[in-house]
Amino acid sequence: MNLRAEAEKLEKYWTPRVMGQINNQYVKVAKVKGELAWHKHDHEDEMFLVLKGRLRIEFEGRPPVELAEGDFHIVPRDVMHNPVAEEECLIALFEPATTKHTGEAVIDRTVPIEEQLA
Repeated sequence: MNLRAEAEKLEKYWTPRVMGQINNQYVKVAKVKGELAWHKHDHEDEMFLVLKGRLRIEFEGRPPVELAEGDFHIVPRDVMHNPVAEEECLIALFEPATTKHTGEAVIDRTVPIEEQLA
């Protein structure tokens, strides 16, 4: 499977799709543009891998991380963050199956895991 090709097929921004599972970890792809929302995952680390474009991950109280194509960054559990893409960006996410899309923050773009698995 080609993660970038699968992400290209997505029609909606900020709507991750599960592509596979390794033990209790999901491999997801998403097409993103703009910003998602400030949120955190209390018990799960989350890895972002840029497949195409650029992604900025903003953090409370520290400088943002800028990612280019091929770069990855792990956001530790319990860290407030906000992913932002000025232009369309394709990403892969690696995270525990228990990870909620926007943590405990529920916004209009929050996608439940049942939809991510569809």
